[in-house]
Amino acid sequence: MPDCEISFDVSRIDFRATSDLLMASYWGSGRSDEVHRRAFANSLCVGAYSDGKQVGFGRAITDRTVFAYLADVIIWPEYRGQGIGTRLVEALVDHPDCKTVTHWSLSTNDAHAVYEKLGFRPSTDGRYMRLDRIPVA
Repeated sequence: MPDCEISFDVSRIDFRATSDLLMASYWGSGRSDEVHRRAFANSLCVGAYSDGKQVGFGRAITDRTVFAYLADVIIWPEYRGQGIGTRLVEALVDHPDCKTVTHWSLSTNDAHAVYEKLGFRPSTDGRYMRLDRIPVA
């Protein structure tokens, strides 16, 4: 895995590159920059950086107390398969503001193995996955 830094500093996120990559994804096609601006502003966002350059992004839609939904976890194509996505998800799940979150969920068509390594399990429909954790006091 390349040496990469994980940061929750939203001012570091390269909005243009992130929005473009998400709009090119199977799940984000049809979205606009305005949709992404609103979604990011209302989520806990995280970026991955290699040599100061953003190489990954993810966000959690959460009340920061009980529930969180992972969304838009994406790695720049040339950095895929190196464990960066796993690190982004771990950072979100382990974020101090989410320590009491007991119900994590997500939707994926193609990354089940990545999330299963982190404890997520498929739901009965095979697309949605969830992670239930014991609350931390």
